[in-house]
Amino acid sequence: MASSVHVSDEPLTPAGRLFLQPEMKTVIHCLLGFKHNMDIEAIKSTIKNSLMVKHPRFCSLLVHDKNGFEHWRRTEVDVDRHIILVDETSITNSSDDVDKILNNYIADLSVSSPLSSDKPLWEIHIMKEKKCVIFRIHHALGDGISLMSMLLTSCRKAEDPMAVPTLMTGGRRDWREGKDWRGILMGVLKMVLFSLFFCVDFVLRCLWVRDRKTVISGGDGVELWPRKVATAKFLIEDMKMVKKVVANATINDVLFGVISTGISTYLDHRSPNSLKEGQQLTGIAMVNLRSQTGLQMMESNSTCRWGNKFGILLLPIYYYHKIEPLEHVKRAKEMIDRKKKTLEAHFSYKVGDLAMSWLGPKVASLLNYRIMCNTTFTISNVVGPKEEITIAGNPITFIRVNTSSLPQALVMHVVSYAGKAEMQIVVAKDIIPDPEFLAKCFQDSLLEMKEAALASL
Repeated sequence: MASSVHVSDEPLTPAGRLFLQPEMKTVIHCLLGFKHNMDIEAIKSTIKNSLMVKHPRFCSLLVHDKNGFEHWRRTEVDVDRHIILVDETSITNSSDDVDKILNNYIADLSVSSPLSSDKPLWEIHIMKEKKCVIFRIHHALGDGISLMSMLLTSCRKAEDPMAVPTLMTGGRRDWREGKDWRGILMGVLKMVLFSLFFCVDFVLRCLWVRDRKTVISGGDGVELWPRKVATAKFLIEDMKMVKKVVANATINDVLFGVISTGISTYLDHRSPNSLKEGQQLTGIAMVNLRSQTGLQMMESNSTCRWGNKFGILLLPIYYYHKIEPLEHVKRAKEMIDRKKKTLEAHFSYKVGDLAMSWLGPKVASLLNYRIMCNTTFTISNVVGPKEEITIAGNPITFIRVNTSSLPQALVMHVVSYAGKAEMQIVVAKDIIPDPEFLAKCFQDSLLEMKEAALASL
């Protein structure tokens, strides 16, 4: 929509502009499963009275000025235009498995359904028979942390209808804690050296360095290929059992160990004896850079900016045919610990910000696109509520998140909720035709680690 700029128009942030470029256009899908049959009018009423429709991003049109620069322009929100009642009779599936039906629907949305620009860039699909609501929100409006914070404002604890949900946050430990000046000096030196090494690697990945090709590699143009979606399900208690036997490990260390083991198992199945032992496959991980998350972000006195504020980490995994299950976790922890000592995430955020400001959105988009083409997978992990929550009095049974297509053939999004973690696995189906088997590889990997952990106690 091109028009003259109004005084009240707000220019997009550099990150917002990036997600509007043709190569980087991204829509976030958030699936909420409900325990009881849904009252459509109650859902509409909840949305109309929610903070979401009052938030500037969710009640603004995307417009362009005469020079092509993007702005947000406030408008009246007609909630009925944003709510889509899905014709579920048109969704054909030989199985009665609700997960498969939902995943097939999401897979179709991933490549063929852009959001209309004649209204604010979000919509809600309601699948009444499947007891599921799907939020579709353009990434230019905000990242996963922002959107989870927005969701929580409309939710209440199932056990206490007046209480707001809480997130499973562990806080960030000060790396200087318990160290004398020599330890602090050594920590600073390690941070500088590791940061230099990893930041150089990041720049090279933006240009020409890429992973060796495997049967799960994507590349230029793969974002246009048809998608399939599968779901892997984990118990947080199982992850806690594994981390208990690996000194100072975190849930993220365990999760990345599961990914490393599962992908190695899948590659053994798809292309036995074709990979060298220790061959690297590089992933992109999105890292939140805010000091506050959850409902704190929505408070008027919060110092945290709503929208997109995340950095990128390059996280390598290594193919191994046969090693002990817990060894993958130990190696993942060692690698992630080194990454924590660096400024790589902040560096990547700053580079993207400067590239947008100095070189323009086309160059910045190309650099981001290249780094995705030169790596094998993307992983994101969003922390959800610790306890069961409700919307409009209806308990939520699951929260799942994924995005529209990327150049990589494998993208994984994890959300933790009420003692569970569910991973949405989005694949290019002509490259990875069996994501359900890949999901089983991940699930079996965690169970093997749990058994090994119990045996070591």
